[in-house]
Amino acid sequence: MKKGLKLTILKAFWRSMRPAVVVYLVALLSFGLVAFLTRFSSSFFWYSSLVFTAINLAYFTYQAIGYYRHYQSLESLDVSQRAEWEALAKGNDPIESVYQAKLLELADLYYRDMQANREVQQEQLDYFTLWLHQIKTPIAAMSLLNQGMTDAQQKRQFQQELIRVEDYTHMALSYLKLSEHSQELDLGVVDVDLVVKKVIKKYAVLFIYNQVQLDYQPLNLKVVSDGKWLEVLVELIISNSLKYATQGKLHIYKEGQTLVFWDNGMGISSQDLPKIFEKGYSGTNGRLTEKSTGLGLFLSKRICQRLGHSIKVESALGDYTRVSVTLDQENLSLYD
Repeated sequence: MKKGLKLTILKAFWRSMRPAVVVYLVALLSFGLVAFLTRFSSSFFWYSSLVFTAINLAYFTYQAIGYYRHYQSLESLDVSQRAEWEALAKGNDPIESVYQAKLLELADLYYRDMQANREVQQEQLDYFTLWLHQIKTPIAAMSLLNQGMTDAQQKRQFQQELIRVEDYTHMALSYLKLSEHSQELDLGVVDVDLVVKKVIKKYAVLFIYNQVQLDYQPLNLKVVSDGKWLEVLVELIISNSLKYATQGKLHIYKEGQTLVFWDNGMGISSQDLPKIFEKGYSGTNGRLTEKSTGLGLFLSKRICQRLGHSIKVESALGDYTRVSVTLDQENLSLYD
């Protein structure tokens, strides 16, 4: 045990024993006064005082050892083990036993409430997961119907809405997976160009429909990451740019180990910028255009934290938005 902690325990013990010390001193002074008034011999007084002091020192030492051991038992207590709580509640001190018993009742109440909440959350999670998997069937059917459409304008609009539905479904699945503590990372060397090209191909229709020009040259960048999660991250960022860079331009390039997405879209106001990574925060642009779920950048931040990467957003309203993802591993989290 650290020296500072031992000193803290000693001070706490001294505070608890101050009444007993006061009683000892008062008793010693009273005995001395009686001895003086009755003219007892001084040798008898000093001998008696020495015996009395030795008895009190032995008592204080015994109490100190018990106090220290009790502290250790509390320090090492496993709150999840009910037997340990019950053992503490059966102490010799009636007041201490009542106190421990009340703590045990409080712990039982807390665990019952926590278990009830966990069951409710699990039911909601099971239903939500089932719904997300079921929605894939009509999405696949819509994709087949889209292939048979002949009107070019209607087909392009249909494709745009279909991509949005797929994005929202994929976003919800990603949110669930990030919430599961058992989800491990599949780390390996990832070719960033392959990831970016795959996402660009997926959103080709939206680039055309929203009249967004793409400025992208091969990055020649390979990093240690999880390929699937990195793809989700790139999808979230590019999808966000396509929402607000209509008839604009999206630049994708690298700066060292940093992947940069720069667009000249609507931009983000200075008062919204500090809050963009908060869950559910859509900002002024999201409320005006009704395009934002408030989850895109929140999930991007969570994914970066999971992968050990970092993300930074710079923007000016009505001018540009620059999203920088530094792909170096800093605090890699195998579990979230």
